[in-house]
Amino acid sequence: MSKSLVIVLTGVTRGLGRALLDEFVRLGHIVAGCGRSSSDIIQIHKKYAEPHIFDVVDVSVDAMVKNWAEKVLLKLGPPDYLINCAAVINKNAPLWKISDSEFSLVIDVNVKGTANMIRHFVPSMVKRNLGVIVNFSSGWGRTTDAEVAPYCCSKWAIEGLTQAFAQELPSRMAAVALNPGIINTDMLKSCFGENASKYPEPQDWARKAAPYILSLNAVNNGQSLTVPFK
Repeated sequence: MSKSLVIVLTGVTRGLGRALLDEFVRLGHIVAGCGRSSSDIIQIHKKYAEPHIFDVVDVSVDAMVKNWAEKVLLKLGPPDYLINCAAVINKNAPLWKISDSEFSLVIDVNVKGTANMIRHFVPSMVKRNLGVIVNFSSGWGRTTDAEVAPYCCSKWAIEGLTQAFAQELPSRMAAVALNPGIINTDMLKSCFGENASKYPEPQDWARKAAPYILSLNAVNNGQSLTVPFK
């Protein structure tokens, strides 16, 4: 196997983030992961010991991200891959029925959370002039649908943020907006209901997605990509 990579991954307590965590560890890489559920983080700690690092972090809170980044960078150094996977979605509803607090939560986690992670991890990566930042987008970051306007707004923002950010990076680095595809997660169930079961399970998806993500490099800088899954 090639050398172990250091991977910083958000949203590790559920869905695609948890599936990626399991697959990255299975492949022999070192993961620093965070999520908002303390009970889930405790269980992950029990399963995966050091040198892996897992902590409760709300990525929408800049101070928490800053403190966590300092801890991770001190122990593991700059990551080879920074993967911003954490996201939330609004409950299906017309835009005018969505409260200010719910709209703000979607933007704070999905957009500002991504920016917070970049703010505190990327300087160390730039100093080394090496590393890939993968910002999870969505099919709804390139198309739209009714009753998910805040989520669409957040993922279209990720696409624009990533393309602009990519132009600021040195030549050996890359930032990519990645659409994972349609996967049977709790988030999808909130939109699709029972029809979500027609789509691939996160664990099956991760077996294809993890190596694909780790194949991304400077050639892909600024690209909007989709995980190939068949």
